[in-house]
Amino acid sequence: MNDLADLLGWPPKRVRHILDELAELSLVRPSWEHPETLLAVTPAVGFSTLLARQEQELLQRQQELAANRRAVMELIEQHSRQRAAQHPEVDHLTGLDEIRTRIEELANTCQTELMAFAPRGAQTREAMEASRPLDQAILDRGVLMRTIYVQSIYNDSLTLEYAHWLTEAGALVRTYGALSQRLLIYDRESALVPVNPEEETMGAVLIRGTGIVNALCEHFESVWENSAELGAGQPRRQGEELTAQQLAVLRLLADGHTDETIARRLGVSIRTTRRITAELMTLLGARSRFQAGVRATERGVLRSDP
Repeated sequence: MNDLADLLGWPPKRVRHILDELAELSLVRPSWEHPETLLAVTPAVGFSTLLARQEQELLQRQQELAANRRAVMELIEQHSRQRAAQHPEVDHLTGLDEIRTRIEELANTCQTELMAFAPRGAQTREAMEASRPLDQAILDRGVLMRTIYVQSIYNDSLTLEYAHWLTEAGALVRTYGALSQRLLIYDRESALVPVNPEEETMGAVLIRGTGIVNALCEHFESVWENSAELGAGQPRRQGEELTAQQLAVLRLLADGHTDETIARRLGVSIRTTRRITAELMTLLGARSRFQAGVRATERGVLRSDP
């Protein structure tokens, strides 16, 4: 090395550094006959050796990652089985941290299908930011994801943008006039619903077991079949003069709900609810809410729209 440094007129430290780099690139190697001597290697041979070594290192890393992934999934499944053994059918969740932690667990183990109701219209920025990486991971695994929003999301640009992002990422998204509560169903095996649909801060319930979960799945499918594709707005159905949102208000009025409850389920303001109610009374020629319900029933509007 000293002879090479003298020949090049370089400091020995610089020569050593460059020789180390050439060795990393497989462009120099020790002589078989004189191990203390370094021989130059042609780029074709050297780079082929380098690529082969890197491919082997990458393969080994991939195998390690696959083994780590299997170990993590086994731990997650074991934890889920232990939790299910402690709470075989119903698990009461309290507090936002516990609910979001459980949603993350369910999202990471979801393998085939996720069905979701997203009521309230405009979603909070924090909720959407928390959901985006979970939704992306679910869709990347090829899970079928279907989400139903209330039609009032067309009035909120951020929520509408997120809904369009979901469709671009591979999810199926529809809108419905009104939704009674938030709902998440994972793999048709576990369902997460709020304890009180009118006050979601009271906590949530994780339900397992085929009976109740199957009923919730059937409810979701019924709403899905009567929902509109994202971007369709509020179309009037053939032979009807009312929009889907107006029909939703009419059903809730017929069930005796207050303006405040109807506004929450539609994800709109109380003023908007009262405006829609007034429009309905005008369209139906009714002087009261009760008369509007009677006339809607006489026309078959409520019976024809499940």
